[in-house]
Amino acid sequence: MKVSKVSETKTKETPHKVDARMLYDRDSAQAVHIQLNPGESLKPHITPVDVFFFVIEGAPDVLVGEEKRKVEANTLVESPKDIVHCIYNNSDKVVRVLVVKAPRPMAKTKVL
Repeated sequence: MKVSKVSETKTKETPHKVDARMLYDRDSAQAVHIQLNPGESLKPHITPVDVFFFVIEGAPDVLVGEEKRKVEANTLVESPKDIVHCIYNNSDKVVRVLVVKAPRPMAKTKVL
């Protein structure tokens, strides 16, 4: 059994310049824990694979395609491949999200 704790996983350098920690990285999928402090956001980007976001804590605004919504903790949001998506923390509290890409992307994510 392999157990990965967010607090014991190193931050990953990304173009988004936020706290991102790779918890799972296999051919079948990737899982990244992202923490957005108040006022932080990801940059709008497009991934070559399907992605889902599971909001662990907070209430971020999530953009998928042309639709933008505020979502609460314990909510899953799907984003199909090749569609622009983004997560914004416009609140005064920390947002934590588990981002899962399936399968692991073979091509780079396009940051807009």
